[in-house]
Amino acid sequence: MKSPVVKRSIVVAGHKTSVSLEEAFWNGMKEISGLRNMTLSELVGEIDSSRQQGNLSSAIRLFVLDYFKSRAMAVQPEKVPAQ
Repeated sequence: MKSPVVKRSIVVAGHKTSVSLEEAFWNGMKEISGLRNMTLSELVGEIDSSRQQGNLSSAIRLFVLDYFKSRAMAVQPEKVPAQ
């Protein structure tokens, strides 16, 4: 059975590194970098430089989750309290 985690090499701040992510996160990263008109390496470099702790793969997952969560919240109508 094929693992859902995909390991890819990427250059971050001039250094080659390997990152293991599920395909859904790689797809999310590609979408975000395209919308921001930046390369995948540039986006990963941005995430890497701003992470507080943990490994790079975890930081990327949290970034992608937060990005799409924020987008989902932006399109939801505000809930009006019951009267």
